[in-house]
Amino acid sequence: MEPNNDPSKVIESKYGAKRGAKSDAKSTGAAEDHLLSGLTSDEAHRLLTQFGPNTMPDTNMHPLRMALEKFWAPVPWMLEAAVVLELVLGKYVEAVIIAGLLVFNAALGLFQESRAQATLTALKSRLALNASVRRDGVWKIIPAAELVPGDVVKLSLGGVVAADVHITGGEVLLDQSMLTGESVPIEAGVGVETFAGALVRRGEAEAGVTATGVRTKFGRTAELVRTAHVVSSQQKAVLRVVRNLAAFNSIVIVALVAYAYFLKMPLAEIIPLVLTAVLASIPVALPATFTLAAALGARALAKLGVLPTRLSAVDEAGTTDVLCSDKTGTLTQNALTVTTIHPMNGFDEAHVLALASLASADGGQDPVDAAIRAAALSKGISDAPKLVKFESFDPAKKMSEATATDSTGGTQRIVKGAFSVVIGLVQRTPTATVAVNELERQGFRVLAVAAGPQTAMKLAGLVALSDPPRSDSAALVTELHELGVRTVMVTGDAPATAAIVAHAVGLDGAICPPGPIPDNVHLEQFAVYAGVLPEDKYKLVKAFQKGGHTVGMCGDGANDAPALRQAQIGIAVSTATDVAKSAAGMVLTEPGLAGIVAAVKEGRITFQRIQTYTLNSIAKKIVTVLFLIAGLVMTGHAILTPLLMVIVMVAGDFLAMSLTTDNVRPSPTPNEWHIGKLTMAGAAMGICLLAFCIGILAIGKFGMNLGIETLRTLAFVVLVFGSQATIYAIRERRHLWACSRPSFWLVASSVTDIGIASVLAISGIAMTPLPPLMVAGTLAAATAFAFILDLAKVPIFSRLGVAERPSDRSLTHKTKGIRGLGAQRRSSS
Repeated sequence: MEPNNDPSKVIESKYGAKRGAKSDAKSTGAAEDHLLSGLTSDEAHRLLTQFGPNTMPDTNMHPLRMALEKFWAPVPWMLEAAVVLELVLGKYVEAVIIAGLLVFNAALGLFQESRAQATLTALKSRLALNASVRRDGVWKIIPAAELVPGDVVKLSLGGVVAADVHITGGEVLLDQSMLTGESVPIEAGVGVETFAGALVRRGEAEAGVTATGVRTKFGRTAELVRTAHVVSSQQKAVLRVVRNLAAFNSIVIVALVAYAYFLKMPLAEIIPLVLTAVLASIPVALPATFTLAAALGARALAKLGVLPTRLSAVDEAGTTDVLCSDKTGTLTQNALTVTTIHPMNGFDEAHVLALASLASADGGQDPVDAAIRAAALSKGISDAPKLVKFESFDPAKKMSEATATDSTGGTQRIVKGAFSVVIGLVQRTPTATVAVNELERQGFRVLAVAAGPQTAMKLAGLVALSDPPRSDSAALVTELHELGVRTVMVTGDAPATAAIVAHAVGLDGAICPPGPIPDNVHLEQFAVYAGVLPEDKYKLVKAFQKGGHTVGMCGDGANDAPALRQAQIGIAVSTATDVAKSAAGMVLTEPGLAGIVAAVKEGRITFQRIQTYTLNSIAKKIVTVLFLIAGLVMTGHAILTPLLMVIVMVAGDFLAMSLTTDNVRPSPTPNEWHIGKLTMAGAAMGICLLAFCIGILAIGKFGMNLGIETLRTLAFVVLVFGSQATIYAIRERRHLWACSRPSFWLVASSVTDIGIASVLAISGIAMTPLPPLMVAGTLAAATAFAFILDLAKVPIFSRLGVAERPSDRSLTHKTKGIRGLGAQRRSSS
């Protein structure tokens, strides 16, 4: 930032000294004069021009640009090239079909477009719309967007702080939880800084504006949300599959063209051959399958109280191995509760609560008073004093008080407040001091209650409040632990408070020392990160991702939004703010945290379905291109035409998307994409399928002496039937007889695919007809091939690490979940 655009320089020049610096009497007097009058209209106009409006920048992307971006990726490029080639050859019908596939993929991609803009919109909605400001010596109500550094503003009950400010007069109770994560509102008086978006719960104060717009803490949080970005493992998987297939098939196509040239084939035959090979190598439905599988997983999760807002979060849940959880409102109830009552001699718990309740406001927005009155109501007593007069909390005195009459008609003074203040009104007792220190050491907020005649008050007892853990938090942490997912707490609260909650929910481990989080932090180092700011949470998520982990982030406030946006799977609890919900990839729609475990399990099911389709797609694309070479060698002609290849793409690739509905078993530990191993496994399955297809083609060519046109139909049929056989052989990693039952939609799609191919082949539509007996014989041979391939599959998958090893099924987080995950993931491609 340039010196002349630094708000601190404006504050210094306006008020005579930097905040926190000592100043002489003259400068102090000048500052007081300026604070009384505020800025003039001319000064405000000049500063507004210099610093800009007190708003977040508009970053809306034009809808047309968003749509065009969906056509700029490896798979669309290949489809676009195929459309151009078809048009050059005058194959308009084929060109229209391929263009339709291209548009279909783009439409599905738009459906899962990023929600960053929605998050920023929600962030803006939390800012104040208007502000009370002193201009030209008088108080005015102006749009908050017109505030500038140096303005004097008024903070009033129920209002939202419109900019970062430095309190110069008065005292207020501020709720800053949306930015700092503090579970309890703070008392703020002269000299305290607070931030845009904070809510005034009580009192009134004047303050000087220190930062506006994007320079505020709120603005920096919004900027983190806007720039937060992580490439999902889904996107990486698609790109790696396309990369591997493109590299392999490019070599094969070059060899195909070279052999065709060696045979002196005319150019009119070579171009369709190349086009067929290009079409054969495009995993056209792969992006759409990822989207569909995630959409079906999202639908299943919605029935379990989990609403995915980004489809990629569904399969990311299956690969998640670390969960960063906010404390307040996530692991805890985000509601102050009376946890412990320590009565003194002559009093019991019920009477201490009754007295504290009389000195608490009935209604209003003070969470401490509300918690005490709720606790007192549950422990009602018959001889409670009758309230005569109540005086609300005085920030200067640090206490509230009441006047009441007891059962004998005597007048009692009752006070409730900070122990250091209340103990000055009664006789000090060592036991009370020890009790206070012990409760505060446990992370509780402690209030003292005293009662009695004005001149003979006694300490009645101590009331300790805390934000208790949710009833299901400990079970959640334990179950995630068993699923191989490590949970760490990340909170803005103090280390002592965080440690108590962490221990209660089963997060026993080291606590990260206060201060900036190291860039090289490792997952195993700490179990709790306390006193962190929004940028720290964001930074921690990125550090874990840099270490090779797939990170989940669970939170409820605007202070969690950047980390929720950056994490592969951001999860907002049911009580979260709109900001957190729009930043997250999943929102829990029901109270409790059981939805996180459900998301992990459903994500692993989705992952298995996608992995099976990817394996099938790799095998099919490799075998189809190699089959073209084999056919060319055996017959001297292209064994498939571009039209037949388009039919295989539409019927085969898209009907195989029914694998996204298949019945599969979730893995017991976090999934990982090993595209290199998956490609080798797919190639091995493809070689087996290639051998089957070549065998049937050889029978037709050399055993039955079929002509080239009839052989093309036979090649089409054997490719379709063989691909269906491969799907059933590889749909699970175990033998066919040990697999789960295929889903209805998978069976229906297979019947449809086989039916379409059989009808086209027997009727001679778009190809030369085949005798029904030959089609039936090919189908029978494909069925036998499925069982043969199944026998070869298990040792191949086991050798390449694609199969689930028996020992893996009993592994828990202690033996596998964390150990070496970063190194494994870095070598996964």
